Amino acid sequence: MAHKKFTGLILLVLTFILLPGCGGAGPRLGLGGQTVTVSIVYGSEKQEWLEPLVQEYNNAQHKTEQGSTIVIEATPMGSIESMEAIIAQQIQPTVWSPASSVYLPVGAEEWRNKHASELIEGNPNDLVLSPVVIAMWQPMAEALGWPKEPIGWTDIAELAVSEEGWTTYGYPEWGQFKFGHTHPGFSNSGLVAVLAEAYAGAGKQRDLTTEDLGDPALRDFMAQVESSIIHYGTSTGFFGQRMFERGPSYLSAAVLYENLIVAQENKRLQGESAQLPVVAIYPKEGTFWANHPYAILNVPWVSEEQKTAAKDFETFLLANAQQQRAMQYGFRPADPSIPLTAPLDARRGVDPNQPQTVLEVPAAEVIRNVQTLWRQVKKPVDLVLVIDTSGSMSGEKITAARNSLAQFINLLDNRDRVQVITFSSEVNNLTPLSPLADKREDLTRRVSAIIEQGDTRLYDAALIAYNDLQTNGAPKHIRAVVILSDGEDTASTHALAEVMAAMGNAGGEGGHAIKLFTIAYGNDANTDILRQIAELTGGKQFKGDPSTINQIYAEIALFF
Repeated sequence: MAHKKFTGLILLVLTFILLPGCGGAGPRLGLGGQTVTVSIVYGSEKQEWLEPLVQEYNNAQHKTEQGSTIVIEATPMGSIESMEAIIAQQIQPTVWSPASSVYLPVGAEEWRNKHASELIEGNPNDLVLSPVVIAMWQPMAEALGWPKEPIGWTDIAELAVSEEGWTTYGYPEWGQFKFGHTHPGFSNSGLVAVLAEAYAGAGKQRDLTTEDLGDPALRDFMAQVESSIIHYGTSTGFFGQRMFERGPSYLSAAVLYENLIVAQENKRLQGESAQLPVVAIYPKEGTFWANHPYAILNVPWVSEEQKTAAKDFETFLLANAQQQRAMQYGFRPADPSIPLTAPLDARRGVDPNQPQTVLEVPAAEVIRNVQTLWRQVKKPVDLVLVIDTSGSMSGEKITAARNSLAQFINLLDNRDRVQVITFSSEVNNLTPLSPLADKREDLTRRVSAIIEQGDTRLYDAALIAYNDLQTNGAPKHIRAVVILSDGEDTASTHALAEVMAAMGNAGGEGGHAIKLFTIAYGNDANTDILRQIAELTGGKQFKGDPSTINQIYAEIALFF
């Protein structure tokens, strides 16, 4: 139930964002006018490569046989979210180009069941390639035996549950193993990560079945890997950015695309990053390709002229010059006859001869069951929700905030533990940290009835929330605080410096430290202070208002 509501919220966001670029393009154009528009929804991982090519192609004024000038409109978007939005017909692109083909079976089956037709005819061509890898700091990889010894998911599982952590390998100063991947319900790399975990747990490289997923040993294996997660998230790029900015104390390893490692190593070699070198681990049990298929949709809103125009742009992208340029961004060309050259080399942490083992994409039913199993074994969250109820929150602000907070609570799992704090002239503990299963209905009712009045004790509330979670939170859970505030602090007894110092003292926990996510709500919120608080802890700041607060809470939920 929670997942369905969550999906609905995300689709609402996507509709809002993409309608100007995609919706209605088909019916309006391609009818013999002066232009024909090809709208493309694509995985954001290839944005740096694709964007200038779109501009170049549009500037060249390519034409169809009917004489229409082809106009390409390309919009980056998460792979799984975009497919869900297409099936719901909330976006209507001409071409879907996700990060990989892994979700194609699920999307094709759902479309067939709903519309009794094929969403995509034939097998789409790949645009560029990049293996899905485990990015790991080179000294840590060497401690595990890299490059002589193959490393895989079994090594990750052992490290994840080891009480000694890196001490087992002679490096107590590195602490516990810290791992990251994105949310498998909304991100391609997250889905690929949990599918690979399931394959490794089953000891298979193909023919993964629903019966395999019922094996307690496989379930335990996935739970072991997931126990080392510091948090989830929507974006593979976000994990890469956080890992490369914050270093080994924040993340030991993360599931990324090979091209992101090449990009980071290029920065390091050019003196733009002072981090340790990072290398690509190609799991010994096998992995998947991010193959970036170019799927021209077989749907009523795409005309024959649009299909022809989309095919012309595809031919342009697959031409030798464009494929050569893809290597500049760390991608491998889709054309295997093009030799792999720098920057795809060992100097930048990658092995052009890998991956040696590629896993088979499971059937749609198996993919959905792996996603369900992940929700059962994933790491729970201990979460403190802090909401501003000062007098400035009156009217539409408080109405939208309490409704969104109630919906957010319903997105969490029963195993999660939640505390809610409100603050104005006083700081009130609405409910202590305890399992949501025991109080979901009562908590939703109480949150829906909060009222606004008084001053703003933002700093005091933030410090109380943080200290409560430090005291009562389980170190083996994801621990996070989400703060919503619409204004300046006006009444706290603690100064901002005290709050920042308390949070900064937990730096020794690295990536396992408590994360703060802050929402600057409305035009009067102090975005600078809320950003400082979030970034100090490795969290993230969001900016919103009554019209967007639903989608912001939905995005934050993807971290858990």
